Amino acid sequence: MKETSDLKDEFALWNEITNQIKDYQELAASGDESIHTELEGEASCLEEKLDELEITTLLSGLYDKGNALLSINSGAGGTDAQDWASMLSRMYLRWAEKHGFTIEIIHQSEGEEAGIKSVTALIKGAYAYGYLRAEKGVHRLVRLSPFDAAHRRHTSFVQVEVLPEVAAEDPSIEINSDDLEIDIYKSSGAGGQNVQKNATAIRITHKPTGMVVSCQNERSQIQNRDNAMKVLRGRLYELRLEEQEEKLAKLRGEYQKAEWGSQIRSYVLHPYQLVKDHRTDFEKGNTQAVLDGEIDEFIETYLKKR
Repeated sequence: MKETSDLKDEFALWNEITNQIKDYQELAASGDESIHTELEGEASCLEEKLDELEITTLLSGLYDKGNALLSINSGAGGTDAQDWASMLSRMYLRWAEKHGFTIEIIHQSEGEEAGIKSVTALIKGAYAYGYLRAEKGVHRLVRLSPFDAAHRRHTSFVQVEVLPEVAAEDPSIEINSDDLEIDIYKSSGAGGQNVQKNATAIRITHKPTGMVVSCQNERSQIQNRDNAMKVLRGRLYELRLEEQEEKLAKLRGEYQKAEWGSQIRSYVLHPYQLVKDHRTDFEKGNTQAVLDGEIDEFIETYLKKR
């Protein structure tokens, strides 16, 4: 029923655009020169709508229209990598806000000196997963380190993971309670009056795959467990997809193992300013705009190529 409702909405939008085009054609054929300037402005708005629709037609996956679970994990680079993870988190949250998505932080682990070790957020909105899955992979930063007394150039790596919010009733994802090992502990965070006195944080280990999921941001143990199960379901679904894609790629003779060093995008802040996507070769010189959340061109270029 939900799929039928979504399709009806899409057809309604296409019909609206088709009718607008017919109206503009009739007005243009009327011979009234004064209306041409107005039509040019209307045509520009229509072009933007069509560009948006063109992208959404590329998002036809099972969960592309749904919410996304975004996980950011610092990698090689020590404090610089943790600071880089914090910068990436800010970039994606700003991008989500610009698109009118709502953001719910599920889990966050702070770095020892600066930045974050990891963060998981639920991004809610139409096509959130469809768009964000273009960001999955290793992101590389090259800059003069603010944490190096000699101010030398450092390279840092961060892993971005994007999962669909798989519905609990989805029959394709089965989780046996006997396969789960659940640990309960006190949440880390601010001290003083904000210290968490009760053990509400949850760590779930899925024994067959070895996957470990943690959640500690809620003060309720039940809510933390629900959020952790959302992430686990998403990871199991993604694992199944990866296995299917790996089999297809091997049949095509183009399979390449995904390794930590194979970054999808480089952000160079020194000795020059450039952000380059290595999958599409699309690049942008305005690095500050990209880090402020202007990543739509990278996402759209990837989706079109894919």
